[in-house]
Amino acid sequence: MLKAIHAQESCKAALQKTDAVVADLHIKRMVRAANLNAESIGETLNYCAFPDSHWQKIHTNIPPERIMKEIQRRTRVVGKIPDGQSCLCLATARLRYIAANKWSTRKYENMGPLFAEQNQTEGAVA
Repeated sequence: MLKAIHAQESCKAALQKTDAVVADLHIKRMVRAANLNAESIGETLNYCAFPDSHWQKIHTNIPPERIMKEIQRRTRVVGKIPDGQSCLCLATARLRYIAANKWSTRKYENMGPLFAEQNQTEGAVA
């Protein structure tokens, strides 16, 4: 149901779908889930404030997933980890490597069109 909300073509359609999902959850007697969805949907639709061309990259979680898979790959190589502190040290070392390496210099989102649109909007307002 939640995927259906975020698959909508516009924010207005997503909010309408949210209302339908909340109503459906109430019918299924999932009141707590319905209330949580109704209260928090605005936070998950923050990407709607940006131009449509940016939506796909903003509302996805591919970069964090990729980092987590890299950390999991490294922990599997080590095998058994003796304690939580050792695991934290391994994950931190991998994150430092990512930050110092070419991963941190790669652009995931081209912000040029967003800045151009913002400048056009500011010019129209002035």
